[in-house]
Amino acid sequence: MTLAPPPSALRRALLLSAAVSVSTAIAQTGPSADTRVLKVVAPWEIGSLDPSKTGYVFTRLEITETLVDVDTNGQLAPGLAARWTVSADQKTWRFALRPGALFHDRSPVTPEAVVRSLERALAQPGVLKNTPIQRIAAVNGEVQIELKQAFTAMPAFLAHNSTQILAPASFAADGSVQAVVGSGPYQVVRVNAPQKLETAAFEGWTGKRPAVQRVGYLASGRGETRGMLAESGQADLVFTHDAVAIERLKRNPRLQFHTLPIPRTLYLKVNAAHPLLKDIKVRQAISLAIDRPGIAQAILREPKAAATQLFSPGMSEWHVPGLQPLVRDTGRARQLLQEAGWVTGADGLLRKDGRPFKLTLRTFSDRPEQPPMATAIQAQLREVGMDVAVAIMNASDIPAGHQDGSLELALVARNYALVPDPIGSLLQDFGPKGGDWGAMGWQSAQVTSALESLSTTNDPARRSRLRGALSTVLQAELPVIPVAWYQHTATHHKRIGQVSVDPLERSYRISQFTWTK
Repeated sequence: MTLAPPPSALRRALLLSAAVSVSTAIAQTGPSADTRVLKVVAPWEIGSLDPSKTGYVFTRLEITETLVDVDTNGQLAPGLAARWTVSADQKTWRFALRPGALFHDRSPVTPEAVVRSLERALAQPGVLKNTPIQRIAAVNGEVQIELKQAFTAMPAFLAHNSTQILAPASFAADGSVQAVVGSGPYQVVRVNAPQKLETAAFEGWTGKRPAVQRVGYLASGRGETRGMLAESGQADLVFTHDAVAIERLKRNPRLQFHTLPIPRTLYLKVNAAHPLLKDIKVRQAISLAIDRPGIAQAILREPKAAATQLFSPGMSEWHVPGLQPLVRDTGRARQLLQEAGWVTGADGLLRKDGRPFKLTLRTFSDRPEQPPMATAIQAQLREVGMDVAVAIMNASDIPAGHQDGSLELALVARNYALVPDPIGSLLQDFGPKGGDWGAMGWQSAQVTSALESLSTTNDPARRSRLRGALSTVLQAELPVIPVAWYQHTATHHKRIGQVSVDPLERSYRISQFTWTK
C-alpha cells in the first residue's frame, strides 16, 4: 500500500513542481545557446504595452527612460533630459535632451518625439492630469512645457513611469502602443504577455556597456512559487517574498537576501466625519492602542517596519527626525476615550449615551499582509473597548466607500514614490476635499496652505519648514493613522554581483550587475 505524503510535504512537492514549470518558462524566454541569461522573477504582470497601465515593467527593466530620473538618494537627476531650466515666473520649463541618445530602432531621440509621447501621456489617465500643463512643444531644439500656473514639482512628475518616452515607431496609426521602442540600455526582444519578456543589451547605448547582455523576465503571482525559484537557483533575481519564507531564504548560503523600507506606508484611513471618529481624541486613542512593533515583528517579520510617522526614514526630505513618534500607550488611550465621553461597560466595551462603539474596518487581500494586520488591529482596539469588525473586500470598495460616505475605517497601503516628490500624492490625499486613498471628512487650512506653497516655491529652507509643518499637523490630527512602513524584499543568487535594490522601485539596476561565476 502506498502512503500519501503528509499535507505539508504534499504542498511542498506541488509547489516545487510548479516552480520547475515556471523555471522552464523562464528558460524559454532566452535563446537556448546563451547560458548567460539573467532570470528575473517578480509578481507584476505585463498587462499592456501602454505606459499609462504597466509602464513600470519597462522602466524597471531599463527598456524605457523618462525625461527626469532619480538618484540613489531619491533626488532628481538627469534622464533623457541632460538638464532643465525654469523661467522666472516658474511657468515655463525647458528640457535639453541628452546628446546622441537613440531609440532602439536607431532613430534619434528628438524633441518632437518626446513631445508626442508627453502629449499622449497627458491625454491618458495618469499623473500629468494633476499638473497645470497648458502646452508641450519642441522649441529651439528643446522640449518646452508651459504651465497655467507655477508648479515647482513639474520635473518630479516627469520621472513617473507613465511619462516614459517612446519612439514614433511604437505607435499605431490610431495612437495605440503597438511596440515598446525605448532608449534605455536594454531593448525588447520578445514579449509574451502577460507573463514573459525577453530583453537584450542595446548596441546603440552610449553609456557603459552592461555585463549582463540578456534578461528573461517572468511574472509569477504566487509568493511561494517565487520563493521556490529563488531557493532552487532557477531564478537569479526575485522580488517580493512572503513573510513566512523570509527566515528560510536568509539561511540559504547561495542567496543574498535584501530587505529595505520603501516609500509605501500601511495606514488606517479614517472617516473623520463619522460620529464616532470626528473627535480627535478618539483618533489619537486608536493610534495609541496599536502595537506597531508587535505587528511589524509578528506579521511583517521586520521590526524596522513599525511606523513612527507617515513618511519612512528612506524619504529623507519628508521624514521629520524630531517629530514626536507614534507609540503604544493603552492607558493614555483609555484616558482620552474617557475624556471624549466614552464609558467602559461590564463587557469591557465602550458606550456613550447608550450607543456602543462599533465600527467596520475594511481591507483587501491583494497585499497578503493586510488581512492579518487588520485582525491584529481589531484585537488591539478591543483591548481599549472598541468593537471593530474586519471586512475583507475588493480594493475598489475603499474608494467606493469614500465616495458614498459608507467607509468607517480602512487599512490601505500608499506608495509615495509613484511621483518622486510626494507632493504628487499629497495633493490628491489631503487637499480640501480629501482623496479616495487619503483624508475623509477632514481638512486643514494649514495643510492646504502648505501644499499650495510647496507647489510654488523652490527655496530649500522654506520647503523644509513647510514639509515639517505639514507632517506635524498630520501627526497631531491623524486623518490617516500610520501603522507600518512597507518592507521591500528581494533575493539574488550569488552568481551575480554589484546588486543593489532600488528603494523607489523605479529600476532593477540590471545594467550595473556583474557575473561572479
